[in-house]
This record gives sequence, C-alpha cells and structure tokens, in this order.
Amino acid sequence: MIGIVGGVGPYAGIDLLKNIYDNTIAKKDQDYLNALLFSLSSRILDRTEFLMGSIVGNPGHEIAKIVVTLEKLGVEVVGIPCNTAHSDRIFSVILEELQKNDSKVKVVHMIHETIDFIKVNFPNFKKIGTLSTTGTYRYKLYSNALTDNGYHSIQPSQKMQQELVHPAIYHPEYGIKSKFNPYHPQARINLELAVDYLASQGAEAVILGCTEIPLVIDTKEIKGLTVINPTNVLARKLIQLVDPNKLKPLKIHD
Repeated sequence: MIGIVGGVGPYAGIDLLKNIYDNTIAKKDQDYLNALLFSLSSRILDRTEFLMGSIVGNPGHEIAKIVVTLEKLGVEVVGIPCNTAHSDRIFSVILEELQKNDSKVKVVHMIHETIDFIKVNFPNFKKIGTLSTTGTYRYKLYSNALTDNGYHSIQPSQKMQQELVHPAIYHPEYGIKSKFNPYHPQARINLELAVDYLASQGAEAVILGCTEIPLVIDTKEIKGLTVINPTNVLARKLIQLVDPNKLKPLKIHD
C-alpha cells in the first residue's frame, strides 16, 4: 500500500493521489493500487516558517508520527508532497524518529528523485530553473542538488522571489494555499513573470519546486521551457516501488 502524508498542503496531497491514479495502468476499480491519504494539516507546522526561524517546532516530528501511523495501517512506501519538507533540517528528523520507532517503511526523497528523473529523461539539459517557496529558495534545496549533479541552477532574483513567487503561494488574498479551485489569476501572472525571467537567463526547463505550483501550471511546457513536476515524479516512483508492472510508460512530449 502507498501512503501519502497529506496536509502539506492539503490540495498537494490530493494532487499526489491523483497523479498516482493518472500514472497507474488500470481498466477497472480493482486494478488501481491501494493508497492511503492521511491529511492532518492542523498538526503539521509550516515548513517554510520553520526554516525561516518564524517558528521553533520542527514539523518533522509530526510528519514522522503520521508516517508511523500509516505504517501500522499497512503502508509500505510513503510520499510527502512538500518539497520544503525534504530539507535536511526536517527530513533528517523524520528519519531519526522513524528509526526510533523501528520503522521499516520506505520514505521516498522527492528532490533526489526529481534530479534522477531529469538525468534519465532529459540527459542533454544543462541549465535548470526552479520556482519554490522561500524556504526551499533560501536553503537552496534544488539549487545545491542541481549543482552537485553538474547542472547550472537558475533561480529568480531575491526581489522576484519576495514579490512574485512566494506571494503566488502564500498571499492571503490570491495565493494558491488560500485560494484554489479555481485559483486566483494573480497567482498565475506572478508565476509566469518568474518563468519569463528563468527563460531570459537561459533555462531549458523549470522545476515546479513547491507542490502548490503544479495546481496552477499543469502543462508540460510553459514559455518554451520543459516543465518538471516533482509531484508527478514522486507518484511514479511510489508506483514503481509497490508494483512496477502497474506503471504507465512515460510520455515526455505528448
């Protein structure tokens, strides 16, 4: 069974489950893989606020508790649809807590899988842009991972991150976390302006490095850049780990 730590944010958990179903070979209900989405958003502190020092409590502790509960319910592999939660300061705590509980569950590392996905499927790419929360941005979660793997990492300027990208996610009036289905047009406008900047700096692809962003940018290309969706990458890895025969062939250019 696949487990999903929901609530980080809530719609991101639903989106991961949808991506799991979208990537599963199935002709009837019974063909789909068993999956358990556990969304306890009220218990998990904001990951970016923690990394930025706005709050003290590490959200990794509560995430680990949820993973332990999922394991007790029969889950074998777990996905956490939040890029920022994969920072070492949070993810290491999750792993430490799981070890204390003698957990055997496999927690997939979203960022590592995304880099591997690019290597395998886009071997000629050299310059990769990223849009993300300010927590992921300042801690260079994707930037460092890309650089360590030989890529040229491109991020928005600090001003653009502060005035466009982060508000597109967090703004109380139009941010994706506060307004989705439908999303506010201003969130899309902000993100497209940031993509324009990445393209102007020579990016060949853009990683949607916050799981709220694919809720707005849901195409395989934008502004001439290939879209890399870590939520979809995570979904495919979870399927592969549980039953690789159920994984649909990847269609890059359709």
